[in-house]
Amino acid sequence: MRKTRAWLAVLAAALLAVTGCSGGDAEDSLSDVTLVLGDQAGGLRARVEASGAFDDAPYRIRWANFQGAAPLFEAMRSGDVDTATAADAPTVQAIAGGVPARPALATAASPSSTAIVVPPGSPVRTLADLRGKHLVVSTAPGAVSHLTALGALEEAGLTPEDVNLTFSLPTDAQAGFSAGHVDAWATFDPYLAIAEQAGARVIRDGQGINGRNGILSVSATSAADPLKREALADALRRFAVAWRWSDEHPAEYQRVYEDLTSLDPPVAEKVLTRTKQETRPLTDDVVADLQAVADRYLQAGVLREPVDVAAACERDLYRAG
Repeated sequence: MRKTRAWLAVLAAALLAVTGCSGGDAEDSLSDVTLVLGDQAGGLRARVEASGAFDDAPYRIRWANFQGAAPLFEAMRSGDVDTATAADAPTVQAIAGGVPARPALATAASPSSTAIVVPPGSPVRTLADLRGKHLVVSTAPGAVSHLTALGALEEAGLTPEDVNLTFSLPTDAQAGFSAGHVDAWATFDPYLAIAEQAGARVIRDGQGINGRNGILSVSATSAADPLKREALADALRRFAVAWRWSDEHPAEYQRVYEDLTSLDPPVAEKVLTRTKQETRPLTDDVVADLQAVADRYLQAGVLREPVDVAAACERDLYRAG
């Protein structure tokens, strides 16, 4: 933890330099702030708790955990969370759907962490074999696994109308998949890794289909409040510390992740080793990649109207340091 404490000391000094504050008054005001951090399947919380990056934060934090991006963004719509971590595709879908989500920080995402799987012993061997089959997608239209499914079907010369395409929360889809009621399932980690551990076979992952960006968004309402905005700027820098720490301490990170999620070690290891732990500002290329997802969804009919992603981004809230 010595290296973590050193990072935190540097972080605190940087914050003082940016805000021009000398300590007490800023901390007293921020002590009235509580940030509700939205998470999916415990991944972000594990990084934060393992690294201790928020241990000396001058505000309070609470965690809100969700099965997937769709319910997480609905919580942001209702004002129940201040931040949301998700893949690029559901982030774009949320913006298009009127959720007050403002992308503020990019993270690494592995296309192989999303895939279409079939049960052990399934006669489905190729994407073409999906014709007429029941393909369930987690969690909702616009999800990262929906992007995988659309790209895979197109690759096989199929359309969504050529399969029985439905949407379901991961735990419900997992139950149907395990019971043999689903021919194929498009899903994402950790549910993908759990299915693979149980013998599911990948027929197509997201390589060449999905992007490589995860997105951490802040609530537009929260970002408009001066005190919360100050806390959010601080939180984003602490998230970057947590991501960096988990990259340099994979064993400790995995141990905390296992404890928090109750995943078996082989499953946890597969989830955590698929993706490099890193954060980046919303550079022009990241915004362009997000726009490309929005344009693809518009072309596929997932979105009804064009989306100007750049206009929705909060690019000044996080600066790499």
